[in-house]
Amino acid sequence: MQRRFHAPVVLPADPACSLLRDAVVDVDEAGRITHVGPVSGAPETSAPVTRLSGLLLPGLVNAHAHSPMTLLRGMGGDLPLLRWLTEIIWPAEAKLKPADIRTGMMLGSVEMLRHGVTTSAEMYFEGEQLADAVLTTGGRVILGPPIMELPGMDWRAMLKSVERWIDTDGLRFGPGERIEVGYGPHSAYMLNEEALRATAESAAERGALVQIHVAEAALEDVKQREEHGSVPALLEKVGMLRGRTLAAHAIHLSDEDIALFAARGVGMAHCPGSNAKLASGIARVTELRKAGVAIGLGTDGPASNDDIDLWEELQLSAMFARLATGDSTVLTAGDAFLLGTRGGADALGRTDIGALEPGRWADLVHVDLDDPAFAAGLDVPDEQLLSNLVWAAGSRRVRDVWVAGDQVVGDGESLRVDRAKVQAEVAETSARLRS
Repeated sequence: MQRRFHAPVVLPADPACSLLRDAVVDVDEAGRITHVGPVSGAPETSAPVTRLSGLLLPGLVNAHAHSPMTLLRGMGGDLPLLRWLTEIIWPAEAKLKPADIRTGMMLGSVEMLRHGVTTSAEMYFEGEQLADAVLTTGGRVILGPPIMELPGMDWRAMLKSVERWIDTDGLRFGPGERIEVGYGPHSAYMLNEEALRATAESAAERGALVQIHVAEAALEDVKQREEHGSVPALLEKVGMLRGRTLAAHAIHLSDEDIALFAARGVGMAHCPGSNAKLASGIARVTELRKAGVAIGLGTDGPASNDDIDLWEELQLSAMFARLATGDSTVLTAGDAFLLGTRGGADALGRTDIGALEPGRWADLVHVDLDDPAFAAGLDVPDEQLLSNLVWAAGSRRVRDVWVAGDQVVGDGESLRVDRAKVQAEVAETSARLRS
């Protein structure tokens, strides 16, 4: 059904980060946007009008997550990255059943949707379970099923599993193309050159996205840096930077690495919250932006963050950039907002999400104004209103969310899933993992 959304302020997430006053967003029967602009210039329509009281903005894009790890939240939370992985996380994950992973993803998806995050790029096992969970909640997901080499794991079998899935179902499927399937080679330190090259070739053949951890911790890939100069140089050697590639974290980069990312069109998922919690470092976001690298924001996993509220990443991205440069103007509220919306879509190579523009999916978020953050009202300069949204309000006033035009959150709660029931299932599973 065609619909019109009418709001006092619409933030389309255009490159200029404009605010449209007294504006509408029109959506067609398929769930795509057909028009965005002030109501005074809107085309005539007989479509039902949904009148909103606050701000209407595009769904946020979480460019890097491991959301089923809601099951592991808080476990080993004060350990450094490599000890956290080897001593706590990987042993616990070895106990997970496919149904557990679906439950963890269900809660993660509901949590994100309630915060206005409509799309997440996930790297986790049992991709079919993740897809089913997200189809149930009504969200949108870009899957990167892991490819890695550990005891009991065969990277060749994992690669072939992804190939079969894409060859059978296609890259995108589900209502509103809610599911995209790609590749998730874990990292250069967990795969040999043969595995990295084979994954790159398979993904390029299918036009699929590759999600990979790059240069996250200073001590994780010493061998690769010694042999190849840097992790990006190794990935370039095996051809992984020549297709659609998202580098997650990408903290420890040289000037040459940044130039290589820019030349190859590599997207970067900046995860400031997780990077800080694990003391991994501060990514060179200012230099990456100047070089023209597409940057989105990611939460990483809810066991390393420990929430998956992307609004916090908006704030942290700006704070860390300012601290790193000593310049309080280097990354503005508008810049941060774009990193969490349009920037995430660009980093993932998606031109159909992340902004309110004709042809894109109607992934919409309504933020109401009943909050001290908006006590000054709407009759303030655009810059001040945007600042109030990013710095003061965050996710707490997200009231309604639509994905491909379908409402999935109403009055702050999931309309598709019984959250209390899912939380109880997560509690039961978490107890079993600790036993």
